[in-house]
Amino acid sequence: MGGVPLSIDAEIMATIRYKDVGIRALSACVPRDVVYNKDLGYLIPEEAIQKTIDSIGVRERRIAAEGVCASDLAYRAAMQLMADNQIEPDSIDVLLFMSQTADYRIPATAPLLQDRLGLPTDTLAMDVSLGCSGYVFALSAAYAYASLPDVRRVLLLDGETFSKIVNRKDTVDWPLYGDAATATLVEKGDFGESVFILRSDGSGRDAVIIRDGMRNPVTAASLVERKNENGDIHNGLEVYMDGMDVFNFAMKRVPKTIRELSEVSGTPLDAVDWLVFHQANRFMTDFFVKKLRFDPEKVPYCIDRYGNTSSTSIPLTMASELYGRLKDGDRLVMAGFGAGLSWGVAGLQMQGCRISPVIEY
Repeated sequence: MGGVPLSIDAEIMATIRYKDVGIRALSACVPRDVVYNKDLGYLIPEEAIQKTIDSIGVRERRIAAEGVCASDLAYRAAMQLMADNQIEPDSIDVLLFMSQTADYRIPATAPLLQDRLGLPTDTLAMDVSLGCSGYVFALSAAYAYASLPDVRRVLLLDGETFSKIVNRKDTVDWPLYGDAATATLVEKGDFGESVFILRSDGSGRDAVIIRDGMRNPVTAASLVERKNENGDIHNGLEVYMDGMDVFNFAMKRVPKTIRELSEVSGTPLDAVDWLVFHQANRFMTDFFVKKLRFDPEKVPYCIDRYGNTSSTSIPLTMASELYGRLKDGDRLVMAGFGAGLSWGVAGLQMQGCRISPVIEY
């Protein structure tokens, strides 16, 4: 039987441990349409394009076609996972859908995916919404459910179509973001201890924000494009990111929290086989690696081909870069950070995780 998740450490709050649950399978789906950053001459001066590509590390991105939502990509990732692993729909007890780009404001998307995937009506289906740290938080929730005695399997779907909420004249965000979705199957088994550290700081809420919606009601003015102090253009229903605020926050929090994870889990960093970062931008995460004095050969990247896919970037990196490379017993650390502000790290010992090849839609 799986252990009940424990709330731990007085000094390091929001530290959670799980035992005898883990990731059994992983799949990913990306849009077929490719957008190349070398073609951004309409947005960025030609002489600055290569410098931008080198700095953020994004050569190309996948952009969902009109009418294709995050749930459509997640559905296909889930179907691939279920087919590759002979997973019967009625063996899934919990369905979690992590996204900031859900199909509707109401209803939640998870019940729609429950119906579409043919899962039983007694499936617990629930949406989770957070920033680019979202996969780590949602994975902890999946582990918690899977730890319960009567839960056999948890299907965690994570999908983002940020292309629908980013202005294509925004020189900070448009060259950065791509669309994707992943499916993660969590279940009981012969897994070692997993440790999660989950944290938040709402005082930084303005660093990444869509301003209009509830607190600022949507009006006709919400659709009016405005130029901010950096010269970037967006309206009140599109995402705004203060890149420097996010950079400073991540530099202060992420490496420190990874070191804390190493201490509380008893796993030295040099014993970690894979360090998987949220694919924020290459300059930032390369700096983390240097600050941690970690072997860069053990840090997989897919940002060059898929861009920053927000909360889905960690499992997408695992699916695209660790397919055929992940071995039983490998120790993996994942680190997500972003809007909220929020950040989470997790240390997992992988066992019997079957990764499917990335598919296109």
